[in-house]
Amino acid sequence: MPPGILLIGATCQADCWLRAHPSFVDAAIDRAQGSAHALRLLRQRAYDAVVTDCTTSVDEDLALLEEMREIRPLVKVVMLTSAAAPEELIRALRARVFAVFNAPFEPCEVVEMVQLAVQESEGREGIEVLSATRHWVRLRLDCRRLTAERALSFLTQLRERDIADPERADLMLAVREVLMNAIEHGGGFDPDQVVELVAVRTARAIVFHIRDPGPGFEIGNLPHAAISNPPEDPTAHLDRRARAGLRAGGFGLLLARSIVNEMILSEQGNEILLVKHTA
Repeated sequence: MPPGILLIGATCQADCWLRAHPSFVDAAIDRAQGSAHALRLLRQRAYDAVVTDCTTSVDEDLALLEEMREIRPLVKVVMLTSAAAPEELIRALRARVFAVFNAPFEPCEVVEMVQLAVQESEGREGIEVLSATRHWVRLRLDCRRLTAERALSFLTQLRERDIADPERADLMLAVREVLMNAIEHGGGFDPDQVVELVAVRTARAIVFHIRDPGPGFEIGNLPHAAISNPPEDPTAHLDRRARAGLRAGGFGLLLARSIVNEMILSEQGNEILLVKHTA
């Protein structure tokens, strides 16, 4: 069955973005003029994803989400908003909103998140909020790529006012590389395993702490990773990965270390601290 997507609002910008994307050529994309119309349509069909109107506030969308869940408990909402404050983003995260995007929107990012919402068929939440303030967020994530992408999207929006692009994009790339390593190598992409992610904003730095359930590693004992290459042979790890039957790659830790000011590993090697100075 083709995916079903519900767009709320007469001027929802996501309409043209989704219809132009190859993944949604056959999708059933319906438009709701407002909240009451959206609830009526949800009673008629279980949509794979719902995209909100950017003209409504976060709190209005969260109130609507409560009503939508009375009809469809597993509804997945991608929220578009003009400018969500950090506290509003945290409320959305606690309310298990699938993703939030502040204007101005990057169409490809919104479309990608809608794709992930459509693909999420297991009914897992994936993200558990252990603690959350605008300066300290602690999350427990199941070891799925989809969950990592959602968490990174939230954290990118949360740090929007703390660090400007392109530095913010580079920092989140470093976090992505380390988090994906934790989920793949520490958690084995096993959704029953979890990774803990802490994001802290201090007066002079942004700090990320990532802990995975794996046995850890020594930074100097990773022959399959670029970070272990000798200076005279910067691609030596690629041959080792090929011989071991691993996919091409292995640049994650090296890339992360080149972006942040400090990268510190625990004794066991299953915890990493990334520090980016802002002052």
